[in-house]
Amino acid sequence: MTLETADTVEFLATTRLGEKGQLTIPKEYRQSLALDPGSPIAVVQVGNALLLIPEQARFRDLCDRVAHAFSSRGMTAAEVLSTLPEARKRVYARLYPDLAKRKRRKARTSKTKPR
Repeated sequence: MTLETADTVEFLATTRLGEKGQLTIPKEYRQSLALDPGSPIAVVQVGNALLLIPEQARFRDLCDRVAHAFSSRGMTAAEVLSTLPEARKRVYARLYPDLAKRKRRKARTSKTKPR
């Protein structure tokens, strides 16, 4: 089985979670994605779903470039991490403006209410 395009969305199979939290990816899909034992796979949570994304050399290269960009500017990991909460707020507000407004209103009202 081969994937036709990178944007193919298809129900592939059902598998069970083992006692140690392991999943078995059916052989035909491991073969079509060239996954060998020990292949790194990123696990991404989207709502109540998990996406399993095989780590590709391109992703590793991107990570190396990002790390180089920060280090060449003299930024430490702690400095980069300290920017994340504000960046998350901006992305959240851009993607979910109605929810972000409600969250800000709720935060303001909870600060003004006596306990």
